Amino acid sequence: MTPVSSHSPHGQSPLRTVQVLGGGNAGSSTHVRSLTSGLVARGVRVTVCAPTEADHTYDFSGAGAEHVHVPRSSDPTSVAVLRAACADADLVHAHGLHASFRAVLALSGRRTPLVVTWHDRAYAEGARAHLVRLLERRVVKAASVVLGTTSALVDRARNTGARDARLAAVALPGSRSTVEREDPDRLRPKVRAELGATGRPLLMAVGSLDRHRGYETLLDATRAWRRLDPVPLVAIAGEGPLRTDLQRRIEDEGLPVRLIGRRDDVTELLAAADLALLPSSWESRSVLAQEAFHARVPLVATAVGGIPELVGDAAELVPYGDPEALSDAVVRLLGDPERRELLRERGVRQAATWPTEDETVAQVLSVYDELTQPRPL
Repeated sequence: MTPVSSHSPHGQSPLRTVQVLGGGNAGSSTHVRSLTSGLVARGVRVTVCAPTEADHTYDFSGAGAEHVHVPRSSDPTSVAVLRAACADADLVHAHGLHASFRAVLALSGRRTPLVVTWHDRAYAEGARAHLVRLLERRVVKAASVVLGTTSALVDRARNTGARDARLAAVALPGSRSTVEREDPDRLRPKVRAELGATGRPLLMAVGSLDRHRGYETLLDATRAWRRLDPVPLVAIAGEGPLRTDLQRRIEDEGLPVRLIGRRDDVTELLAAADLALLPSSWESRSVLAQEAFHARVPLVATAVGGIPELVGDAAELVPYGDPEALSDAVVRLLGDPERRELLRERGVRQAATWPTEDETVAQVLSVYDELTQPRPL
């Protein structure tokens, strides 16, 4: 690996970066935690601007960063706090649309380079969708470099007006830590018993209970599985605004589905599952897909966003919003142990092609150097 400098443009002190987070999205927050650890280890000074609860959850301070509490975007003081935190930064790196927009406002009138990472697409409908497009345009035109976690996000940034948009290397840190410490074969019966899946197939879905996650389609698909013996159980880990509606449908229609709420043991849940399900209308670099491959669990997912690029031929892909296609794929896999084993093997190979944490940090540092080192006259 080519060594990357961590010195400022003047070579007198370590490079000082400010990482800006918004509301603490799990994917971007985990990435910033990993990035912080790698940057600090390479001599970079890191300040993380994020709500205090995000630091409590992800421990940026424990990774060696200075944490500055910046209120969420709805708080009018957030831009002023952020502007002060960025006062002597060599470079600012913002993650997500709203954090990036606040960074643009905070850096107004300054020449500090701004790197933006788009981890996902902002979801909006109607008038709000127009506002999102305006924010995106403002951000990409102000950013020195936009990093997108999928090719689709890179294309979106370019089409919106980015002068420099690149594919980001983003690792999934700590994805196997608990399962590696404990024997999955020992954990599996315990987890399945807790969920009520002893003696029947367990299908896991993970993600916020929002409309774009496709859970209505998933519930439609489960109707066909009721004819199987034994009947598979679907467990959905997550919380969100659709919980009441989904729970009502599950009860009214007698569907074999359990909403198990927000969980911090997703790795163990997946390791105990027979299949992982991802029925979303859009995903970028899906954490669930990556966790499933690391846990050697076959995946059925919609062919949307960054999913095909991420999983290659190692998953069963179905169209979004098609309950029959989703149901058929699940039934076929449950009845075909050889196909499931093939997908497990392909998943391991596909996961080996994903970037490591070291590669992720190296790419980011190379971008930082490019933007902060003096250019020859």
